Amino acid sequence: MPKTVVCRCEDVTLKELEEAIARGHRDIESLKRYTGFGTGWCQGKTCAMTCARLLVERGGIALHPFTPRPPFQPVTFADLSGGAELGDGEQSPAPTSTSEIQSASATKR
Repeated sequence: MPKTVVCRCEDVTLKELEEAIARGHRDIESLKRYTGFGTGWCQGKTCAMTCARLLVERGGIALHPFTPRPPFQPVTFADLSGGAELGDGEQSPAPTSTSEIQSASATKR
């Protein structure tokens, strides 16, 4: 039997969606969190309607769209790894919290 990919970004198959629904994921948000569909580059633009239709056909609920969560603010890998250099050539310590990441990004603007 061929593999039917429903979400190309996250490589979620029809079989995986059907298994998740059978395990009790009966709403669109729960199905998304369990399978990972809609979390890739397109944020569900290409797969959300297909997944919602499948869920409703199997007795689930898809009244509200799921919650896309894009990054709050772009952060470079150098900032995350502690590899970003300060003005005097020293390396900055690795950020340990979201607020430190946000403040580090704000000072570089």
